[in-house]
Amino acid sequence: MRILVIGFLAFSIWSAFSTFVYVCKIKGLCYESTPMEVDTVNRADLFAADTLSKPQIPDQVKRPNDLVFYFAFDKSEFNTDAESEKSVNESKIYLDKNAQSILSITGYTDAVGSDEYNQALGYRRAQSVQHYFESKGMAVNRITIESKGEKEPADNNITEAGCANNRRTVITIKK
Repeated sequence: MRILVIGFLAFSIWSAFSTFVYVCKIKGLCYESTPMEVDTVNRADLFAADTLSKPQIPDQVKRPNDLVFYFAFDKSEFNTDAESEKSVNESKIYLDKNAQSILSITGYTDAVGSDEYNQALGYRRAQSVQHYFESKGMAVNRITIESKGEKEPADNNITEAGCANNRRTVITIKK
C-alpha cells in the first residue's frame, strides 16, 4: 500500500511540474500581467450612429459582365459613348476593389482579308481599348491583350450584319 501512495504522490508532482513547464515555459502563458491605463469611453460616442440600419458586411462590388465593343470595317479606333463610359467605369471600380483581378482584352475581326492582316487588326483593336483603360487610370500591369483575328467568330461572315458582329473587342475580368 505504501508503494501505491508514494507512486501516486510522485505521479501528481510530475504531472503538476510538466503542466507548469508546458504552460509557462513552452507556451509562455504564465507571465505576470502588466497594468494598462484605459481611457473612459462615452456611451454617446459608441452609439452615435444607428448600427441597425448599416450593413454588417462590407460593401462588395459585383463583378461586371464581359464588355463587347464593336468597330467599323478595317478600323481600330475606339470611340466611346455614354453606355461604354459607364461600363468602363464599373469595371475600373471592380478592379480597384479586387487587387487580384486582371483585365483581359481580346480583339476580333471579320473574315475579310488575310489571316495575318486580321490578326494584326485584332491586336490594334485590343491596343486601342487598352490605351483607353490606361487613360482612365488603370495600371498597365493589370491589363492583358491578345488577338484572335478572324478565329472564333461570334456570328457568320456571310451577311454584312454577321461581319459587323465579328468586328469586336471583348473585355473580360479574370480573377
